[in-house]
Amino acid sequence: MTANREKANAGAVPYGSGPQPAEETGAQSVFSTLLSFRWIAIAMIVIAWFVYYPIIDNFIVSTTNQDIFTGEVNNVGLDNYRRLMGDPVVWTALWNNSLYAILSVVFQVFGAFVLAALIEGLQEERWRRFWRAVYFVPSAISITVTGLLFYFIYQPGTGLLDAVLNTVGLGGLSRAWLGDEGTAIYAIIAMSQWQGFGYSTLLFAIAIQKIPHELYDAAIIDGAGPLRRLWNITFPLTREMTGLMIIVTVTGAFQVFNEVMVMTAGGPNNASQVLGTWLYQQGFIENDFGYGAAIAAVIFFVTLLTGFAQLWYTKRRRVEL
Repeated sequence: MTANREKANAGAVPYGSGPQPAEETGAQSVFSTLLSFRWIAIAMIVIAWFVYYPIIDNFIVSTTNQDIFTGEVNNVGLDNYRRLMGDPVVWTALWNNSLYAILSVVFQVFGAFVLAALIEGLQEERWRRFWRAVYFVPSAISITVTGLLFYFIYQPGTGLLDAVLNTVGLGGLSRAWLGDEGTAIYAIIAMSQWQGFGYSTLLFAIAIQKIPHELYDAAIIDGAGPLRRLWNITFPLTREMTGLMIIVTVTGAFQVFNEVMVMTAGGPNNASQVLGTWLYQQGFIENDFGYGAAIAAVIFFVTLLTGFAQLWYTKRRRVEL
């Protein structure tokens, strides 16, 4: 048996001594480089056409009073932006978008982080899977469908919310939730938190699962309690996910449209207007395309600056294992 093994070893080709790929000549290297640039160029052309061109074209349109039906175009310079600065509905919409973003960060980022930490702290895997599924189910429902569902829940007198309040003896709080200027935007925001909370929770759960369990074991040996472990281990090591979720959440808050259109269409009395719905109403209903483009430019700049600010902050505070 030993003799057979020696014969096999004698006939084996030493590792690394087999035929090696021929080195590229200068011409082949240039060809490979050009081939790589060709694919990069194709990707850049697609991105430029579908991303950068519409952005530039929107800014051009925002300096006109273009009529989308007659095709008439008159250059008005920055008049649309001056009008925008003096439009009280724009400021109401901007405040509603900002409120939407702030509350979404509180619930869909930090609230979801705490819930994910609690779920991942459960001992049995079956219960972790169960609660992940329970909280993720609302996120699988279309935001438009969710908006219609909550439209009926908020109906005064006959809606589920008022029925629950009457059952528990709080009927005095019943009101037209979507018809009251003071509660309309908050009712819409509450609906969106219910719909998006589970998605954020699932992403944080995935990030927490990647943290080495040895760190928690060492912290327990050192006497660290649950809150100390959450603050000193879980939060720092999921900071990049937190930063990403803040960017996604804030960007989404300034692009809100469907739920507002389905539930209130910006009413009552423009109390629940957001930039997206005001853009639509001015550009496509009032046929003021240039002014609508100016509002779109504001949305673009706000989301762009928010994204850059959060990326800069996350880069400075990055924690690596």
